[in-house]
Amino acid sequence: MVKIRLRRMGAKKAPFYRIVVADSRYPRDGRFIEEIGTYNPLTDPATVTVDAEKAQEWIKNGAQPTDTVRALLKKAGAL
Repeated sequence: MVKIRLRRMGAKKAPFYRIVVADSRYPRDGRFIEEIGTYNPLTDPATVTVDAEKAQEWIKNGAQPTDTVRALLKKAGAL
């Protein structure tokens, strides 16, 4: 199954995430199909940038966002 999920980047204790579309069998930080946005929880307030068109297209084609990504997409106005 294809999922929309977070991919952790950044240094130790300084997380930065990319919102990616990946097969659910791949590891968290492993191979992915497409990058559709970023999430930086360290800024105040947290920064979320998402390509809403790509996110909606992937969801329409059957990709399932994780709970965290679903909340971020709603916050960004992509859902």
